[in-house]
Amino acid sequence: MSDVDLLTVGEALVSLRSPGPLATGGALTMHLAGAECNVAIGLARLGHRAAWAGRVSGDELGEFVLRQLRAEGVGTDGARRDPDRPAGLMFLERRTADVTRVRYNRAGSAGSALSVDDLHGPLASGARVLHLTGITPALSDSAREAVTWAVREAAGAGTFVSLDVNYRARLWSREAARATLTPLAGYASVVVASAEELDLVAEPDADEATAAAALLRRGVRTVLVKLGADGARAYTDDGVTHVAAVPVTAVDTVGAGDAFTAGYLSGHLDGLDLADRLRRAVALGAFAVAAHGDWEGLPRRDELSLITGSAAGTTLR
Repeated sequence: MSDVDLLTVGEALVSLRSPGPLATGGALTMHLAGAECNVAIGLARLGHRAAWAGRVSGDELGEFVLRQLRAEGVGTDGARRDPDRPAGLMFLERRTADVTRVRYNRAGSAGSALSVDDLHGPLASGARVLHLTGITPALSDSAREAVTWAVREAAGAGTFVSLDVNYRARLWSREAARATLTPLAGYASVVVASAEELDLVAEPDADEATAAAALLRRGVRTVLVKLGADGARAYTDDGVTHVAAVPVTAVDTVGAGDAFTAGYLSGHLDGLDLADRLRRAVALGAFAVAAHGDWEGLPRRDELSLITGSAAGTTLR
């Protein structure tokens, strides 16, 4: 039996957050960010054995990343220190009460230099689930080759592969994303996307149902469509399942999609049926948007009922 429930691969970022406009200056607080890290932390907080693999800078910022992951119970044996490249940076400014603006400084970062050689060891751990996103292959040619190799190797070994499209327009065009992600999706057990991202793993301009049907024909077991405040839909060979969102007061939407994915994969690892996997997914998404930070508000297992049960809206004393 594998010692790892979930292995995720990608770029860990140092996030610098400002409570107001960056242009006016002011205090910045330092946090860990990165879609794959968010998912790993979400799983670890629920008691699963999660590990992250990738490159970090060889300086204090790289050490910060690894310390944060380890503090959250995420394994970092698959991390490599790169002494020649800087940490990727992510700047967030709360521009208005309802709008957060994000800027990246990640060109030439340690994370973008990910290579196939970096993943031989981590993949040999035999994790039950391999989780990847469409962000990593957009970072560089070597990162794209690494992700492609990892997906093929894992799928060939019978590993459950999770692919979150997670399209970033500042990293690549939709055409470039489609050229890479459409073939990758064919190796995935579950594909996660927003309604606007689905055509990036199917034919251009395909509607939701058509894109989902095409993915199922290619062997994907489940197609998850994130609908934000409207919940989520899952397409399988048995039909379509919809689950409503958990109503909460949203204060920060960054990381909500990653939390959703973490909840779904936790349900998969726990052997829940599809509807209950979706309920856990939307519950974690609600936890994420109800707190500031990418992952800071994610629950421990004994806290899952706080947002969906009788405790919601109360003060616990």
